[in-house]
Amino acid sequence: MKIKFLGAAGTVTGSSYVLTSGSGQSLLIDLGMFQGLPDIDRLNYNPFEYDCSTLVGAVLTHAHLDHCGRLPLLLSGGFKEKIWMIPATQDLTELSLLDSAKIAIQDHHKILYDKDLAYKTIDRFKTIEYRTPLSIGNFAITFRDAGHILGSASLEIEDISPDSETKKIVFSGDLGNAPEDLVQMTEFIDDADAVVMESTYGDRIHPEEDASAILQAEINSVETSGGTLLIPAFALERTQEVLHMIMHLKSSQKISMQTPIFLDSPMADKATLIYTQYPELFNSHITDDLKESAVFGFPGLEIINDKSESKKIYRTKGPKVIIAGSGMMTGGRILGHAAHYLPQTVSRLLIVGYQGEGTLGRELMEGSTQVVIDDITIPVKAHVSTTHAMSSHADQRQLMGWLTHIKNVKKVYLTHGEDVSRLALSKKITNELPNVEVFAPVLHQEVHL
Repeated sequence: MKIKFLGAAGTVTGSSYVLTSGSGQSLLIDLGMFQGLPDIDRLNYNPFEYDCSTLVGAVLTHAHLDHCGRLPLLLSGGFKEKIWMIPATQDLTELSLLDSAKIAIQDHHKILYDKDLAYKTIDRFKTIEYRTPLSIGNFAITFRDAGHILGSASLEIEDISPDSETKKIVFSGDLGNAPEDLVQMTEFIDDADAVVMESTYGDRIHPEEDASAILQAEINSVETSGGTLLIPAFALERTQEVLHMIMHLKSSQKISMQTPIFLDSPMADKATLIYTQYPELFNSHITDDLKESAVFGFPGLEIINDKSESKKIYRTKGPKVIIAGSGMMTGGRILGHAAHYLPQTVSRLLIVGYQGEGTLGRELMEGSTQVVIDDITIPVKAHVSTTHAMSSHADQRQLMGWLTHIKNVKKVYLTHGEDVSRLALSKKITNELPNVEVFAPVLHQEVHL
């Protein structure tokens, strides 16, 4: 087998790989969007460096845009086969692609694909359940629960062609920060010859924090001051986690039932409805909640669908919470709210997810006293705080726990992480697994396994 790295090689976004069997058949794993600095974003518009017409199929690990956001480019390149994924991933990916096509037009970005091409791509989707064997050409594939977001998967792929020396490779996808608030535990894999592994938090251990207590303290603070709490949140998983925590905080009277919570993200609202359709993928804690109440609903929750309604939030006096996308503050409705509220000393901003290099969220997290939004310089007088307890990515300890469970591994390829994270994780693997070779591939590199 050989593998070509077509994204997320030295960056956290743009995940994409082509795996070629000993017989010469090729399979695509993920085709994600690059996000972050302009030099990274521009990679989305470069020609995809593979002849898509020769692929025997494609598989998708999960519905985050950095894993699925360029899938429509397959069809532009002559792809004629199916794209396989878990059923929940199909629903969430359809939502992600259509929203991406719409947002590009609204924000006047260079168009990567339109809705027509997105729909044609969706027509190629096929679903498979976890732990159900799937054959695509000379590849035998099993999807395992990655515990990252609803429907996320790690992939076990075996080369069943007679000419292959390396027989089994595992793609981690994005591994969850187990135990997650909503989804089930990350599933372990028993054996493999080679592993392609994410390294987003490969250089750190998540702090011991109580995310619910942090969220309560932030909301209590604005309830006392009469200010506004902004929470930029990814539409998939993070928003649902925040809503679920607020439901419990309200039902236990740790925050006021009267405090209005505005969800200003139509995509997040639609994603939440999709989440409720897959109760079998929730952990036991959520299953118990389902028996007693709405998992994501509570008094005071107001859904803002039309963008023109966003400004009515500003006329709501007194304490309030605004949850809006995007999670790294690279676009979406959070920008308008940030421009309005960041100059106010009674405002607060709670960062609840990973902030990529070059994003507005990273600037604020690192303490910038002024930022530029829509070409206007905005002073930052609001209180900015961060919690890593809600990260949906495994930290170094969890990554190592997952990897060391896999027996017979000879080679590990670290992707989906900035180089600092990859280097730290590489050293950790080398120290604990001295018989394993560790590689940090670069973009467009092809290696023989």
